[in-house]
Amino acid sequence: MRLYKLLNKHHLTTKKAVKAALKQGLVSIDGQVVTNPQLNVDPQIQDIQLNGKKLEDSSQVYYILHKPKGYVTAVSDSKLPTVFDLLRPEDRRVGLYHIGRLDASTEGLLLLTNNGPLSLRLLHPDHHVPKTYLVEVNARLDWRAIDRFSQGIRFRDGSKCKPALLTLLEDRPGYTRAQVTLSEGKFHQVKKMFLAVGAKVIYLKRLRFGPFTLDETLLPGQYRPLSSQELVALKPFLD
Repeated sequence: MRLYKLLNKHHLTTKKAVKAALKQGLVSIDGQVVTNPQLNVDPQIQDIQLNGKKLEDSSQVYYILHKPKGYVTAVSDSKLPTVFDLLRPEDRRVGLYHIGRLDASTEGLLLLTNNGPLSLRLLHPDHHVPKTYLVEVNARLDWRAIDRFSQGIRFRDGSKCKPALLTLLEDRPGYTRAQVTLSEGKFHQVKKMFLAVGAKVIYLKRLRFGPFTLDETLLPGQYRPLSSQELVALKPFLD
């Protein structure tokens, strides 16, 4: 949430009161005095104090979900169930949204939050947040595919994606299992990259997103709140 909204919740209910507190140096975040009321903040992640008193607020939520196949990454859909249908009623919030998308046929790590500004920062190209996928394709790949991925695949429409790291885990005639790590998230990018080297994706699972790794104790369709250690990993993406 924006800093001024947090201060509003703690008795500074007018713009004038918020402005005065900031101007007087009464507000600090992690020990540093701040003056910008528009900062995106979260007391669950940061030590935010007003006149020496620590502010508390737990209205912002962060979930890590093991998305199963057959669910769309959307708030609503007319044909298929959505990832939000997997949430218990008590865990749903106004403004809860997914960070990035996974196709209905793709499974794996998906983050959900109602912290909109943080979600945008995690997805912004300037931050180059890496994403790692486990992939199975219907062709045997070799060093040539690794080389093309490392240089950045150019598609038929002339567009080119950024270099990606391809690691072959298993290969045999008509089949390869691999991991691929990329720093952007264009529409159907992983599938298009493999098609460009003559292979069709037959299985796709996201294992990592930035500092977060899929919790393998979560079965497909299960989720949990981020741990305190995982919450700390979000700090660089707050203002």
